[in-house]
Amino acid sequence: MPRIRGIPGPYRFFFTSFDCSEPPHLHVEREDKTCKFWLQPLGIARSHGFNARELNRIRRLIASHLPVILRAWYEHCA
Repeated sequence: MPRIRGIPGPYRFFFTSFDCSEPPHLHVEREDKTCKFWLQPLGIARSHGFNARELNRIRRLIASHLPVILRAWYEHCA
């Protein structure tokens, strides 16, 4: 599972190899909470355990690091 490092906060940002057949997206975990964000356009795909405030924080983090995240996605899935 490739991880995206350098994004501040208590979250683990990653994608999995078997997801490369889907449009670009990112999984996020913290403790027992998970969510998935589509990257183009940026939007929530699903969430389990995160409240709306925390999802907004995660979305802002993804948006501010989107070029790095997309580069990692395309390097891994190419």
